[in-house]
Amino acid sequence: MSNKYAVIMAGGVGSRFWPVSKQSFPKQFHDMLGLGKSLLQMTFTRLQAQIPADNILILTNEAYVDLVKEQLPEVLPENIVAEPAMRNTAPCILLAALKIQKMNPAASMIVAPSDHYIAEEDLFNEDLATTFAFCKQHPQALMTLGIQPTSPNTGYGYIEYNQETTAVKKVNQFREKPNLETAQQFIDAGNFLWNAGIFIWSVDAVVNAFAKAQPTMTQLFTNGMQVLNTEEEVSFLESEYPKAENISVDYAIMENSEEVYVLPARFSWNDLGTWGSLYDKLDKNEASNAIVNASVTAIESHGNMVRTAPGKKVILQGLEDYIVVDQDDVLMIIPKNAEQEIKEIRNTAIDKYGKEIG
Repeated sequence: MSNKYAVIMAGGVGSRFWPVSKQSFPKQFHDMLGLGKSLLQMTFTRLQAQIPADNILILTNEAYVDLVKEQLPEVLPENIVAEPAMRNTAPCILLAALKIQKMNPAASMIVAPSDHYIAEEDLFNEDLATTFAFCKQHPQALMTLGIQPTSPNTGYGYIEYNQETTAVKKVNQFREKPNLETAQQFIDAGNFLWNAGIFIWSVDAVVNAFAKAQPTMTQLFTNGMQVLNTEEEVSFLESEYPKAENISVDYAIMENSEEVYVLPARFSWNDLGTWGSLYDKLDKNEASNAIVNASVTAIESHGNMVRTAPGKKVILQGLEDYIVVDQDDVLMIIPKNAEQEIKEIRNTAIDKYGKEIG
């Protein structure tokens, strides 16, 4: 029996990838890269390299349970946990940890988002093995994988670590998303990593950390220990889960613990949070256009991101640095530098055309 478990968080909406990502069908269930697999399926396959399928839990909104079952038929039905209310990462992680602890008190677990892209899966799994080994040697450690910054990005939180010669570093503090000047200072300092939201720990370590820093939330869920992993769990969560505080795991426990460590990751990583980040990751043609699914004829058009249904014929002329997305009944054409306004664009479209468009 393996003591390694995984929790994939798959409950987000991904509204910055509208109109492909909609509330009824979020981005983690889409083949965003045109590789024949959804982001969720790619995450599951990546973790399966060293974690048995029966030890992988998927936590998702109750509205997406059927999508998870359809895309991951190999996952045990009881390992798909329906969240009856949208909350931040702390409640779902504590719930998953308690469920796993009840299954196997000796377990260690990785918590991973469902919508990130990691190309060098061999390096990812080597780094993951390193973190599991560290947690075995240090039973109360709270581990995270930090990403080597490639730019002074203001869209990520940062992890400041102590400069040590060991592979695993002690975390000094977590830093909020900075402005550009501060982000450049972080890069220049050399001991800052992007916070990717990937965590590794023993179930005992994380449950103890929650008990110490979040006693109210811990009591809320431990009141249901008797019904966790039984048929009665659903009704318990329907009643109690919405009462949990809407708080991230960083705020809930990581910033309050003295036992936080980070391994600087060796693999390249992209959180695929925006169309621009997808453009950065995709291969480009000689005109620097990134194309997913479409058949594009581009005349004096450069630097565009084009995504359509498979085989859709698209003709561009004189278009520079635009996002062109054709999805179902929505065609969106906006400048790349306007992508931060997509949520507002989506809301405007919903107001005009009705909720079904969003």
